[in-house]
Amino acid sequence: MTTQTMAHPNIVTNEEWLESRKALLLKEKELTKQQDRLSAERRRLPMVKLEKEYTFDGPEGKVSLLDLFEGRHQLIVYHFMFDPAWDKGCDGCTGYVNALGDLSALQERDTSFVLISRAPLAKLEAYKTLKGWDRPWYSSFGSDFNYDFHVTLDENVAPVEYNYRSKPGDKGEAPGTSVFFRIGDDIFHTYSTFARGGEYLTHTSTLLDITPYGRQEDWEDSPAGWPQRPTYG
Repeated sequence: MTTQTMAHPNIVTNEEWLESRKALLLKEKELTKQQDRLSAERRRLPMVKLEKEYTFDGPEGKVSLLDLFEGRHQLIVYHFMFDPAWDKGCDGCTGYVNALGDLSALQERDTSFVLISRAPLAKLEAYKTLKGWDRPWYSSFGSDFNYDFHVTLDENVAPVEYNYRSKPGDKGEAPGTSVFFRIGDDIFHTYSTFARGGEYLTHTSTLLDITPYGRQEDWEDSPAGWPQRPTYG
């Protein structure tokens, strides 16, 4: 018999627990339905054509944003916090990448995923080797990319309302996730989220939920003409 005092949930009978669990289940189901409605609304967001060209440093040399699609129509970018002056990446972003699961199903759904940071490529490559990662990672050092997508903040860049982490006067790097869509060689920005908005985006289903095409399954409420197939087909 333990006499240790510690915080813990209330102790009840099995019948009392079941009653509480069933009540919570109703709320969980409603939250799932609300998340589905939100994803359906997100798939109907308009998009903005990019008029500026961006170039990144990668293991094979200079690449464009278009190159990062690798021929696919959707691109998800995780903005990994790594200031050029730092010797290692952000601990929170490191935890996020460590938590990523098998993302190969993204490619099956016409979607690419990359990491982009502002630190020079040599620092990214060294940190990537240290952590044993194989995620594609590119440097935006010397470009406007981080500034334009509001993940590098300074006195010359005003915060935007949809980056709810930032406020006037903030400086430095910020985590975020951005989604791009390609039509031919034209690239469009469709979505960005920051801070806690991206903390759950660690597997294919939730990552696809923030793209224009979604999970591409036939139960989803998507606009006419969107690619869809049976969930287990």
